[in-house]
Amino acid sequence: MIVTIDGPAGAGKSSISRRLADQLGFAFLDTGAMYRAIALKGLQAGINWGDAEQLVAYAREATIDLSGAKVFLNGEDVSHEIRSQQVTQHTRYAANNVGVREELVRLQREFAVGKDVVTEGRDQGTVVFPNAECKIFLTATPEERARRRVTDLAARGETVSFEEILQQQTRRDEEDSQRDVGPLKKAEDAQELLTDKMTEDEVLHALIEIVRGCQNA
Repeated sequence: MIVTIDGPAGAGKSSISRRLADQLGFAFLDTGAMYRAIALKGLQAGINWGDAEQLVAYAREATIDLSGAKVFLNGEDVSHEIRSQQVTQHTRYAANNVGVREELVRLQREFAVGKDVVTEGRDQGTVVFPNAECKIFLTATPEERARRRVTDLAARGETVSFEEILQQQTRRDEEDSQRDVGPLKKAEDAQELLTDKMTEDEVLHALIEIVRGCQNA
């Protein structure tokens, strides 16, 4: 069974999707980590961000291991680095690159072959796994998402203002929804869950109930 969880930046998809996968005994695929890993590679290499073909080359050459709780890029644990504000600001170059998306979508589909999977991202239910048995659109208001991001960054030792995060988030929402390939979009058959004022445990419980409903359908 494939469970897709899509939604905008800052909706808390990664952490709750991993917990859901653990609860269900499913594999977990964090597709956002894949795009972040390619952006990190670009930063490490000092890439000219206007060189789209070089970014595609990085995606084709990269070995990204998401099989455990950590993210490995070419054998190096980059779990912490890919969540930095600098990587967040540059991930759009990977996400908006058609060639990079084609390569990573191929890898995402390969990952799911023969598995029960919870996969999260922007286009999982619409592009990558359009025939998934259970589709969820996880979201929250812009202000709530910005507050969560500020808190998350503070826990990582990065101080960024709420206003700056909200502005960056708004720009990212626009870019995510307007890109030509794999735009952020709620699948017609997805169930939406608005998580404002919900604890993480409450969100997890609601997701489990949605999945159970899909399994019994």
